[in-house]
Amino acid sequence: MAQYTNGQYWITTDTQKLDIDAIHAYLSRSFWAEGIPKDTVAKAIANSLCFGLFDGGEQIGLARVVTDRATYAYLCDVYVLETHQGRGLGKWLIATVMAYPDLQGLRRFQLVTRDAHGLYSRHGFATPMNPERHMEIFKHGMYVTDK
Repeated sequence: MAQYTNGQYWITTDTQKLDIDAIHAYLSRSFWAEGIPKDTVAKAIANSLCFGLFDGGEQIGLARVVTDRATYAYLCDVYVLETHQGRGLGKWLIATVMAYPDLQGLRRFQLVTRDAHGLYSRHGFATPMNPERHMEIFKHGMYVTDK
């Protein structure tokens, strides 16, 4: 477990310090995980390398990495609460993830983004060299129930 500070803000990889309620509150309204059940969020957190972003005692962001810590990683569930955006916290969060010792020397590090290409490209992320080789099963809206 690691902890990093930047003024009043801090990042931790200690999953015991993460606020599952706060994470769920954000993810369940996000465009990529709308309606996600809280128990699914808790299970994902428990089985991932997570970087919780805090302002004092309040969790205000997250970056989650699904990884074997040797050859592959998938960056997901990255957010900074709207009220804290514009302060460079997203850049610091991703820089912290990218510098983390267990994520060095990976053969492949992937992510999916709708609108943050600029944030990730400065850390080396690019369109796959051979996108025709990539495949996926994607269940859009799988957590959304009829209201």
